[in-house]
Amino acid sequence: MLRTPDENDQAVTAPLRIAALDRARTFVTLLVLLHHSVINYTWFGNGDPKRWLGFDLVVLFNDSFFMAFMFFISGLFVRNSLARKGPAVFLRERVWRLGVPFLISIFVLMPIAYYPSFLRYHLPGTTDFNFLHFWWHTLTVGPWPSGPAWFLWVLLALDVMAAAVWWVGPGMMDALGRLTYAARNRPMTAFVVFVIVSITAYLPMHLAFGDISWLEWDGFPLPIQTSRILLYTAYFFAGVGVGAVNLRAGLLAENGELPKRWPIWLGFALVFYVAILVVVYAHHNWVADFASPPLLWKASYGLAFATYSAAMAFTVSAVFLRFADSSWRLLDALQPSAYGVFLLHYIFIIWLQYAVYDYSFPAFVKFAIVFAGTLSMSWGLTVMLRKIPAVARMI
Repeated sequence: MLRTPDENDQAVTAPLRIAALDRARTFVTLLVLLHHSVINYTWFGNGDPKRWLGFDLVVLFNDSFFMAFMFFISGLFVRNSLARKGPAVFLRERVWRLGVPFLISIFVLMPIAYYPSFLRYHLPGTTDFNFLHFWWHTLTVGPWPSGPAWFLWVLLALDVMAAAVWWVGPGMMDALGRLTYAARNRPMTAFVVFVIVSITAYLPMHLAFGDISWLEWDGFPLPIQTSRILLYTAYFFAGVGVGAVNLRAGLLAENGELPKRWPIWLGFALVFYVAILVVVYAHHNWVADFASPPLLWKASYGLAFATYSAAMAFTVSAVFLRFADSSWRLLDALQPSAYGVFLLHYIFIIWLQYAVYDYSFPAFVKFAIVFAGTLSMSWGLTVMLRKIPAVARMI
């Protein structure tokens, strides 16, 4: 029979930090840096002439799960925060932690980051912009990119939705939490349900819009990949549900059944990653109309993508929970600065790619320079900025 969590299993009223989940979030932040460091050296991109096929595999590995997983992780502590603070204070703090950094990103950080691209690709003699001219042109004429900061406004929008749900009926989150708690000893059932949710949220949007379509409001840097709107929403509220009961006793308990079966989730992830590779290979070699593949191909890719994304969400969570007592020195050291690194890294990524562009280094050497330089400089700058009390409360 399903057991309703008792008082000791209910969501605690004090902030709860679980090192394994902090490490998982920091790990994905490193994947973001890795993703942006290699994408300029892939064969499908139009960046540096030095390329390596292995980087295409890295991008495919990351892009097929990591942002959805970030939304899942972000949802885990929402219910507890709403219970402690109420929706008004919760949203005020989320605006400070997400809204203000988003505005700083689109008005300051992203123009600085994208200026090298302008210097590299504008036609000589057609424009003579210094940075201030470029900045004003970006804001008034466009394009006005948000870069990685798109994640912040989408997460803030989802937090607003969660606060609205709590205000209308807080019992809905607790009901969702009881459902996830009931599966704490049946992780395979939870995995099957999660796969179904992933497919339902992603496949119809993928079939309707494809994966290159971005929904953007004219003149505003508020983009989101159209095919993944429902996927990100589903993963966020799945996280809300999992976090609605005590995380140390529920589905993500460190001594629970889900972490014990981490090799199974890893096996599923590898199988469906290979499935994605096979489908992508077929697209490049056997599909006559590359720009408009047949329905069978799109459905196959969508199913492989959604299942792989679900499997990786279980894999990453399970591995860090199962090996919570192991030494993770780099992740533990980076964890306090991970958010700041996420916000700042794009500046160093693009400027370093610009700096090594004209050199004939192999692609891997250029990547190594960009990745190591970006990690060290964005981390160091974050550490310095966090010495300012107001900044430390934000990032």
